[in-house]
Amino acid sequence: MKKITILSGKGGVGKSSITASLAVALSLNNKIICADCDVDAANLGLALGLKQDDSGKDEMITTNQKAVFDKDKCISCRKCFESCHFDAISWKDDKPELKQFGCEGCGVCQLVCPADAVSLIDIYNAKVGCRKTKYGFSVVSGQVEMGESGSGKVVAAVKSLAEKQSNGAEIMLIDSAAGIGCPVIASITGSDYVIAVTEPSPSGFSDLKRALEVVRHFRIRSGIIINKFDINKEYAEKIEEFAKNHNIKILLKFSYDRCFVDALVNMTPVIEYNPKYLPKFNELIDSLKSELI
Repeated sequence: MKKITILSGKGGVGKSSITASLAVALSLNNKIICADCDVDAANLGLALGLKQDDSGKDEMITTNQKAVFDKDKCISCRKCFESCHFDAISWKDDKPELKQFGCEGCGVCQLVCPADAVSLIDIYNAKVGCRKTKYGFSVVSGQVEMGESGSGKVVAAVKSLAEKQSNGAEIMLIDSAAGIGCPVIASITGSDYVIAVTEPSPSGFSDLKRALEVVRHFRIRSGIIINKFDINKEYAEKIEEFAKNHNIKILLKFSYDRCFVDALVNMTPVIEYNPKYLPKFNELIDSLKSELI
């Protein structure tokens, strides 16, 4: 199964909209599965028309541990309180208390406690699940609970579940989060190819270069899609020059079209909302096939 990750560096450039239409176009002639790895704000399913009450079973998973204090054993030495680098422990009635959202599960408090009054327990702070779209393929997604950490581990769990649910799929499309942080690194790890979506703006170009530095670190081949290229042709040309200098293929260019926004508002992939875009995405698929051979 080929794994293609779509990332953007900068948010708001149309990455998930393009991923949704690419998925629908690919599914016409290929067996695919999608993994929405933006686990802090998953929305690929929305772009494909899935709703929160659509059938599907979510599984709670653990990505972290938190400290628990046995106050009967506690001798009020304050070593846990003084040693916590994250300032996650408060002191009340001469006993330690854990602050909400503060603990990172590092275990220092357990190590320094002379009374064995601290233990670490797994916390189930995220969920992963799989839902089938009306287009015949499934979307696996995850969600980290508000204020919790461990998004990279949730991404790994999403990809693992997608492999289990693939049922012989030929292609896995991975919709990454924006940026270059842990969830993005977890998304591109093990990929066969990366599509970087950008827009012709100073921030879009800057973030594109940073994202592609991460991709190069993992020695993964990549191509670029320039969305809304005609809103700033000067920067579009800069991006094309950058791609030429780094031997990166420009896979496709989209002009600005309000249709993309209207399609997203109506929770419909743009190639279904406006079929004139199907040939463009077929062109993208042909480019991808030549890159993956």
